[in-house]
Amino acid sequence: MRTSNSPHIAGRWRRAGSTAVATTALVFAGLGTAAHATAATPDHVRAKTVATAVAKAHVQYESACDATPKKGYAACNALRVTAGTTAFMEKQAALKGVTAKTLKPNASSATPTGYGPSDLRSAYGLTSASANNGAGQTIAIVDAYDDPNAAADLATYRSYYGLPACTVANGCFKKVSQTGSTTSLPTADSGWAGEISLDLDMVSAIAPNAHILLVEASSSSMANLGKAVNEAVTLGAKFVSNSYGGSESSSDTSYDSSYFNHPGVAITVSAGDEAYGAEYPAASKYVTAVGGTALKTSSTTRGWTETVWKTSSTEGTGSGCSAYDAKPSWQTDTGCTKRMIADVSAVADPATGVSVYDSYGSDGTGWNTYGGTSASAPIIASVYALAGTPGSSDYPSQYPYEDTAALNDVTSGNNGTCSTSYFCTAGTGYDGPTGLGTPQGLAAFGG
Repeated sequence: MRTSNSPHIAGRWRRAGSTAVATTALVFAGLGTAAHATAATPDHVRAKTVATAVAKAHVQYESACDATPKKGYAACNALRVTAGTTAFMEKQAALKGVTAKTLKPNASSATPTGYGPSDLRSAYGLTSASANNGAGQTIAIVDAYDDPNAAADLATYRSYYGLPACTVANGCFKKVSQTGSTTSLPTADSGWAGEISLDLDMVSAIAPNAHILLVEASSSSMANLGKAVNEAVTLGAKFVSNSYGGSESSSDTSYDSSYFNHPGVAITVSAGDEAYGAEYPAASKYVTAVGGTALKTSSTTRGWTETVWKTSSTEGTGSGCSAYDAKPSWQTDTGCTKRMIADVSAVADPATGVSVYDSYGSDGTGWNTYGGTSASAPIIASVYALAGTPGSSDYPSQYPYEDTAALNDVTSGNNGTCSTSYFCTAGTGYDGPTGLGTPQGLAAFGG
């Protein structure tokens, strides 16, 4: 839970963290990028050798935005890797028979250092759907402040990975303020610009045929972010991703009715990055709360495995029982009488993080690796978009509960200590940190 005296950041609040990735015997298919994929593992490079290298993965990272907003304000849930070696980097180096280079603080890379589109699609059974679905859909991204380089950075990411161009000129990309203006935009902010780049790139990775609407709130207050959500829906988006959160409060139920009650719209919200504990608006009964995992390759049929993302007692995916929001009828766990976080999940561990291109601001200019539940929320919003337009009177957060077999159940790991085990510890079936699991194709996300 977050408290602060400042309504928004003047500079960049930094939180250093570290994490390690441990694996068993691995099969390394699908870790390459879409347009720059590495060839299959050579015969002379044993899986055990590569697994040993990946186990060395360790990173430090920082919060992109103010992590302790005052009451009524939110922080973004984006974590930028600043040093160390990611699992992706270790794997690539092992395939070449060299030692992985170490990222230096505040230094970006000339090429990606995190998972790309083909990795994410492979992990979540979306390779065919991403190539063929999503046309005609609009996915909205709601964030605070302006990213002046959003369109240019989006173009760089999509060009590198061989994705269709998504520009203002071809009608695919649009950036507006919370009032819908394309010219009167909020003040620029480098921290939130990193968040925006992360969101736009995750939508591109999962649903490259969809249009993207970026709605920028004038500040990180819940009221302004909420107005931006309403504007996204007014402009026709049926899928709205929100990668931010703050402390719960007695005002949350009024925020629910004012900003998040949109039947027929799939609204996803990050569960938070501060480990066990409930955040808002993830706690809203009208949204899909998205938790975070550590995503690693494995020798299973799927080729990937996931555990709860937890770096430390204060760094990991959020979860918990809401203090204020009522429980939706489709959520049937018995330990929490109110709204339980999360519903579903996707990759969020910075050590198994995703590739992002961001050029605005003095630090991290270029290719970066990002983690945090800011990565998982737009991934899930994009999966909803691939699955098709929700029923006009539906709350799409219900869909995964109707087809739990079509999800990858995450059964190991925890994000802290709690009196009711499933609130913070993964197990078979529903649990707080990962909800019902991660995407296994589209079946759990369509009406």
